[in-house]
Amino acid sequence: MVGVDYGTLSGRAVVVRVRDGAELGSAVHEYAQGVISGPTPDWALQSPDDWRDVLRIAVPKAVETAGVAPSEVIGIATDFTACTILPALADGTPLSDRYPDRPHAWPKLWKHHAAQSHADRINTLAAERGEPWLPRYGGKISSEWAFAKGLQLLEEDPELYALADRWIEAADWIIWELSGVETRNVCTAGYKAIHQDGAYPSEEFLAALNPEFAGFTAKLGSELAPLGGRAGSLSAKGAEWTGLPEGIAVAVGNVDAHVTAAAADAVRPGQMVAIMGTSTCLVMNGENLAEVPGMCGVVRDGIVPGLWGYEAGQSAVGDIFAWFVDNYVPASYVADAAEAGVSVHEHLTSLAAGQAVGAHGLVALDWFGGNRSVLVDHDLSGVVVGQTLSTKPEEVYRALLESTAFGCRVIVETFEASGVPVDELVVAGGLLKNAFLMQTYADVLRKPLSVIDSDQGPALGSAIHAAVAAGAYPDIPSAAAAMGKRIADAYTPDPERAAAYDRLYAEYRVLHDHFADGAVLHRLRAIRNEASK
Repeated sequence: MVGVDYGTLSGRAVVVRVRDGAELGSAVHEYAQGVISGPTPDWALQSPDDWRDVLRIAVPKAVETAGVAPSEVIGIATDFTACTILPALADGTPLSDRYPDRPHAWPKLWKHHAAQSHADRINTLAAERGEPWLPRYGGKISSEWAFAKGLQLLEEDPELYALADRWIEAADWIIWELSGVETRNVCTAGYKAIHQDGAYPSEEFLAALNPEFAGFTAKLGSELAPLGGRAGSLSAKGAEWTGLPEGIAVAVGNVDAHVTAAAADAVRPGQMVAIMGTSTCLVMNGENLAEVPGMCGVVRDGIVPGLWGYEAGQSAVGDIFAWFVDNYVPASYVADAAEAGVSVHEHLTSLAAGQAVGAHGLVALDWFGGNRSVLVDHDLSGVVVGQTLSTKPEEVYRALLESTAFGCRVIVETFEASGVPVDELVVAGGLLKNAFLMQTYADVLRKPLSVIDSDQGPALGSAIHAAVAAGAYPDIPSAAAAMGKRIADAYTPDPERAAAYDRLYAEYRVLHDHFADGAVLHRLRAIRNEASK
């Protein structure tokens, strides 16, 4: 099987053995254009050509590296960041191919937050009308999602909105490119496009937002495809790009976080999977429906058919650490890291790990990319409290690491208080490489952490879905049991450090609740935006 994972800055392909999930070969392709900026700092765009290049470059290279004949591959599946969404013509042509000079023609990346005002209007109207779908999203939908971004397109470039026959997730668009068949997967439709109980929000509701928005759902496709299903067969074009046999199974599209649950063999109720990278997405299954404040959504069949899939997340995690290193680390630290033969991140982590819990006298709010859960407000911003003239870079760095663990604890506690128990936390993603960070999470959360035993979790998860689509396994749980990889209780909490972190977490909650209404932080952002004009 071939699994292809589309991330924020690169795409990666992995070749996986169906029998046991062994990863035989992989390749990564860095996007040439990466994250494309827009008119304001809150914009984040991407290029379809970068996505196509992953199929042309990474897939053949992964197969070559694996040392298998292309004829041995029986299926391919992909996963994507979400909500990464684009306007397209009826034949799937992205509008950015036709109108490259117009920002709204380009795909809007998941972390495009410029539609916050549109999300605010959707939330206000939904609350006023008592829309039954709103509690399924913790009481607020996000500026990152399909409807907010679609309303922004309509109101800021109505001509392009009218030209867009399709408003389609990249997760579905890339499957269209591979198979020639347009599908819409139940995962992104449910979590990112407010599809609940067989329907999208009503035309009446949409018209109340803007009369021209009434027919928006016609751009979203119709019948939804189940996860693990076969979207179609690899087309001649897809075969030419990838070097794989024409006609092999192409699985229904999916989201990077959600396929990772299968890769970690963590698809049973009570297993929360934290995919930690530039951001963190938390997903888990439950047997029953519950309404969790500030969750990103709960969707029937959203992760595994037959269960309720829950999602929450943090808008920035690794991005916070990268921002600090890129902007606030003295040259002497960079030189010391180079002399030691380690990265600046590794150097700062080593220095931070030598401190006792709380020795820096700091606490930070992890809102540098806004707050996805549980406040659902992307106009919030980061806060660091307690700095003095003697505060060192490694101390601020440690406070930032800890802040993301505190933010995760808020989410876990909110789930448990809402009747959704978290029995096991399973960590995946690039930040697994930082053992100090993982131990910090175990201590802060007071829970043992299991970890995925793969460096390519989403791509492995996609390959597992491809195995189901190709008929090698009857369902996702059985494929995950055979092909998924998890190390149980890899990190366990230290009682002394956990008690010390309880004190810091109490201060974090004071700051969290004080700034939660956004009054000060929103005013500062407004001043910034006015000045930047």
